[in-house]
Amino acid sequence: MAHAIWTGSINFGLVTIPIKLFTAVRENELHFNMLHAKDNGRIGFQRVCNTCGKKVEWNDIVKGYEYEKDHYVIVSDKDLKEANVEATQSIDIVQFVNLDEINPMHFEKPYYLEPEKKGKHAYALLRDALAKSGKVGIARVVIKTREHLAAVKPQGDALILEIMHFADEIVDASGFDFPKANEKVPPAEMKVAMMLIDTMAAPFKPEEFHDKYREDVMAMIEARAQGKAMKKAPKKAAASSKLVDLMDVLQQSLRETKVRRNGKADNGKVAKKKAKVALAR
Repeated sequence: MAHAIWTGSINFGLVTIPIKLFTAVRENELHFNMLHAKDNGRIGFQRVCNTCGKKVEWNDIVKGYEYEKDHYVIVSDKDLKEANVEATQSIDIVQFVNLDEINPMHFEKPYYLEPEKKGKHAYALLRDALAKSGKVGIARVVIKTREHLAAVKPQGDALILEIMHFADEIVDASGFDFPKANEKVPPAEMKVAMMLIDTMAAPFKPEEFHDKYREDVMAMIEARAQGKAMKKAPKKAAASSKLVDLMDVLQQSLRETKVRRNGKADNGKVAKKKAKVALAR
């Protein structure tokens, strides 16, 4: 059973809904230790001052904010505590907006909001009202001593709290050299590109996608732990650096995609035929 990382309430208007906050995603990153190649000993790291070159103990370390090159303001834990935002233990909805008004780049991390028993009716009302209106609640919330912008969103039976980036955290796209939107392209290329997209289109089933790199690395680690050798994966052909005709590449992609699709369809028919034969027996 998951443990709540935060307990508080959702507030909108004069309505208060007691809830618990749970992490909605899990991290599957691979973590490695740094070892000495000679004897597999764990590598430790020392805190060394780059001015005097001496090792520094934890008791002699302070926090500093660099406001100019090599100029710092020293900030103590007491200073941070006094300047800290008040942990109100509430998700305060300040407005409702249409979901499609929000740039998806603002969304960062989702959490599940589970209602306390006495708040289930109000919780269901807010969830269903949001779903019916197509809107989400924009809220402020303090989690782990930091204030966040967040969206309260309906998802199935649940309400999700989606932590968001503030506007000044999003890198401005104007600093990049992108081709202009709706730039004119040859109609023939657009036609084939649309056909390729249509051929590759399929319902999105997230459970069919896996972190293949992580799975391959873990398989290699498990094999080595058991003293087995892993077969080397075939090397992929290097991408050609030659200039190619875009139309030729699109048409070739379309042909290969159709062949793959037809192959899957044929395999599906064969499997169904085998199943029917097995049932007949």
